[in-house]
Amino acid sequence: MAQKIQPAVFSPAPRPEPPAAHTRLEAKRARIVETAMRHFAEQGYHNARIEDLASELDVAKGSIFQYFGSKAGLFLEVYKRAARSFAKYLDCPLAVREKGFFEVLRYWLVRTEHMLHEDWIPYRVVLVGNYGVDLALKREINRFLIAEDPYGAAAAVRFALARGEVRTDVDPALIASILEWTVERFQDALLTEELDPGLFPHPGDQEKNKVRIQQFLAVLRGAIGARSAKGQHLD
Repeated sequence: MAQKIQPAVFSPAPRPEPPAAHTRLEAKRARIVETAMRHFAEQGYHNARIEDLASELDVAKGSIFQYFGSKAGLFLEVYKRAARSFAKYLDCPLAVREKGFFEVLRYWLVRTEHMLHEDWIPYRVVLVGNYGVDLALKREINRFLIAEDPYGAAAAVRFALARGEVRTDVDPALIASILEWTVERFQDALLTEELDPGLFPHPGDQEKNKVRIQQFLAVLRGAIGARSAKGQHLD
């Protein structure tokens, strides 16, 4: 049974520091977060040790807690940085946006595999946050995702509504949630065999993934697509 953790505890805001001192503190904080990203990505949340992190950084363990309050507080900041590092849905080429909402989704799904090569550390941190932390920390992660919408799902749904491509009889917030749940889970299945060893037995097969993406978009269009758009063929 996983060990219970306490909700993230953040230190009270310190008294104003001189500009130079503030800059040094922020630089140290950023260095802790950057190094912690690699530790959590490589070892997972539960196996990563603050002692090891402090030793690598050559800082006192207590100074890390002074910045972040707890291991959970540190991971939350690491997760935020990882999530913010990824492009939003509408950060695709203009030529793709002009083809519409579902082509925007296709654009990112086809490029899913690059996360294993170019963005492995932030992707792994997000994966750990989504599947490998306790409920108290997961609740804080969900609050962040709802408040900030780092992937721009809400803006993508507004874009689709303006183009008449998704249903108007469903709450846009629900459509955005469906989009995030399904797209994220589908991408994880494409990339990470350990999550779905029976669903996609050969997640690295490019030709099979093209077919899977095609089928996924067809199912998603059937669920949230506007009636006038549901019958359109996805090449």
